[in-house]
Amino acid sequence: MSRLAQYDRLEEPQKRGQATEAIVIAELVARDVSVLTPAFDNEPYDLVAEVGGDFHRIQVKTAYDSKRDGAVEFRTRSVRTKSDGYERSGYEGEIDYFAALNVRKEQIYLIAIEEAGSTTTAIRYEPAANDNRANVNWHAEYRLETVLDDLRSG
Repeated sequence: MSRLAQYDRLEEPQKRGQATEAIVIAELVARDVSVLTPAFDNEPYDLVAEVGGDFHRIQVKTAYDSKRDGAVEFRTRSVRTKSDGYERSGYEGEIDYFAALNVRKEQIYLIAIEEAGSTTTAIRYEPAANDNRANVNWHAEYRLETVLDDLRSG
């Protein structure tokens, strides 16, 4: 069974999020990155990765097919249920990176908070139908291996 089919069977968003976190942690560990997890679930980050002696707070997200062909997107705002409705907030100043798992392509992207959109971020793995190439987040630039190499050499 493919990973996408497994995700489709997980009906609760919380379970999908837990599966995504486990996959991201496993992929980081497999790349010789030390991973720390917070003791409590109320931190704005899901994990901390030590790369090249520096610590990076990471919020893990599941990326799904965008409405635009050839791209995936993920939310860059937190939504929490409160007794009086929903609370939406950003992660500015709270995290350093988003780790987004593209379930369909089985790719992990690492995007600096400064490069993420205020509500969603799209990562493009194919050119747009109109061939627009300006201001595009290309998947090759954000692949986990690429960003880790940059962090290790920086």
